[in-house]
Formats: sequence, structure tokens, C-alpha cells
Amino acid sequence: MEKTVLERLFEHNNWANQQIIQACSALTEGQLDAEPQSVTKGSIRNTLMHLVGSHDELMESARLSGEGLIALVRDDPDKKLHSRLQTTDGYFVEPWVVLTQVINHATEHREQIKSMLSALGVPVPDIDGWDYGVANNTLVKMAE
Repeated sequence: MEKTVLERLFEHNNWANQQIIQACSALTEGQLDAEPQSVTKGSIRNTLMHLVGSHDELMESARLSGEGLIALVRDDPDKKLHSRLQTTDGYFVEPWVVLTQVINHATEHREQIKSMLSALGVPVPDIDGWDYGVANNTLVKMAE
């Protein structure tokens, strides 16, 4: 079965989360907890924890939540996008708003972490859509 655009978007989101966590896995405790000297608030550790919503085993948590989102949009995405959800804080929201927020939220925090890595002199991973296309052989240079 051919993948949907939504499925591809969430695959990129999951891949990018894994890449940023991998880039941070070699940091020292001091680097993880360093407060940034920029407009970004919170340490790399706190931002990673916030990004994946778990305090233990970040890679596994990010992988599982990412796979869950991919499965959600893979399994008949049209069917799931027609009913409103009720939030725990008293709102009704259409599912597409939640899916949009998931991707935007993760992108913002990955960029914050990349900025903090850069400030620490640590190489930052290339994780945008073009890079994901190259990594998956779906962005290929034409033969000259």
C-alpha cells in the first residue's frame, strides 16, 4: 500500500526526533543541564524531556510515540479526522489540529536544541525534510 502524505510527515517527525536525541546522547551531564545564553528557555535535558514527554529511556519513548502517531495516520486517516475530541482542560478540538500541533511542537523544540548544541560547539544533526528525503533515498540527484 502506498503511504499517505500524513504518514510521511509523521515518519519524518519520528526520524527527526530520533536524530536529535542521538545527537544529544554523547553530551556530558554539564552540557545536558547547561542553561542557554539565548532566548531559548530551559536546558537541553529539560527540552528533550518535554519533547517526548518522558523522563526515562528517551529514545524508546520517542520511537514508540512516533510509531503510534504513524499508525494513527496510516489506519484510514480520513475516518479519524471527522470527529472532534474533548481535551482534559475543557475544549473540543478537531483531530487535524492536534496532529498539526504535534509536528509543529516537535519542530520548534528540535530547533531549540540545535541552537543550544551549536552554542556549546557541538555538531548539530541535519534533520529537515530535504535531509530525510536523502536519508530515505526519496530525494535523489538527477544524473547529468
